[in-house]
Amino acid sequence: MRVDKFLWCVRYFKTRSLATNACKTGKVKIKGANVKPSREVFPQDKIIIRKNQINYEIEILDVPTSRLGAKLVGLYINDITPKEAFEKMELLKYSKDYYRKKGVGRPTKKDRRDIDDWFEEKGEEKETKPETKEEDQKK
Repeated sequence: MRVDKFLWCVRYFKTRSLATNACKTGKVKIKGANVKPSREVFPQDKIIIRKNQINYEIEILDVPTSRLGAKLVGLYINDITPKEAFEKMELLKYSKDYYRKKGVGRPTKKDRRDIDDWFEEKGEEKETKPETKEEDQKK
């Protein structure tokens, strides 16, 4: 079975085209080498998949004939992803929160529109750019 079809069958990717694109961009490796989407996979192959900043490592136990239900995936693959990979993801979440809390910092587009609406309600006009010397000379 093709590697892109296999990853779709065992539900690592929602669509087969996403699996194909992951193979083409070098996010899928077998035995440490990037693979093309058409490469055949066999039982006992170990696949490394880079998805959501985590390197998932799976071992193929058997090749399914078609797409599987979520409960049956364990019969065909063995997930050997190290726990450190998931711990790094948790640390990354905390580090993002540290730099900028939601609602703090530069206003979003919605915030700017709300501010503009508030000024218009108060009867104040928006500031306009002052004319430059070149524009004065053209007049």
